[in-house]
Amino acid sequence: MTSGTARPEARERLLAAAEELFTEHGIAATGVDAVLRRAQVAPATLYAHFGGKDHLVAAYLERRHARWRAAWDDALARCGDDPDTRVLAVFDALDAFPGPTPTRRGCAFLAAAVEVTDPAHPAHAWLVADTHLLRERLHDLAAATGAADPAPLAAELLLLYDGALAARARDGVTGDAGPAADVRGLAAAAVARHRDPRRTTAGAAPLPGSPDGGTREAGSPESTRETGARDRTPAAPPRDEARQAGSRGAS
Repeated sequence: MTSGTARPEARERLLAAAEELFTEHGIAATGVDAVLRRAQVAPATLYAHFGGKDHLVAAYLERRHARWRAAWDDALARCGDDPDTRVLAVFDALDAFPGPTPTRRGCAFLAAAVEVTDPAHPAHAWLVADTHLLRERLHDLAAATGAADPAPLAAELLLLYDGALAARARDGVTGDAGPAADVRGLAAAAVARHRDPRRTTAGAAPLPGSPDGGTREAGSPESTRETGARDRTPAAPPRDEARQAGSRGAS
């Protein structure tokens, strides 16, 4: 009689065991034997699939990166087309990831970066991939919000993202959760603060001669310069003087 639930393949069991142990104890502190015991596989199976611990670490980070990207993609898909909602989706994805047992060690990639310092290590490429994904996608999403300069906004959002994960690690140190920060609210405030004011000015009519058709409020440097230029335009001479000038010119 067979069980109704098929046992995962040995490779998946190894990856699941590695993720649990690396998350709980760290990469360096987790020996291969501990992974083998939890996955219930023979040493030959691990070496057949991964060749050794270094490539197991790389496969673990690759798998986690794919899951994180998929979670972020799902959060973006639920946002629709609103740019302000989309740029905040990273925090929605963070709340939903990795599921019912969130890590208390903070960001798995930053934690791994402390231990994997050799650029030649096979896992290093996935540490780079995670940073590139965050920086590039946040920059693109920030640009869509109408930020005056997307780069500082993207950097601030990444700082809030890293801070939210660091707060989880701090909670893990004490064993209880501290006061929850409204990270999403802070991020929304950053989006509003970085928005280009020229895109939010309402009710101001374009000034004559504006090369870009943009609006300029009264009292702005541009409007003051244009008003001064009009004030310096010579006034038309009185009608009698104009007639006299005309008669002199005809004589």
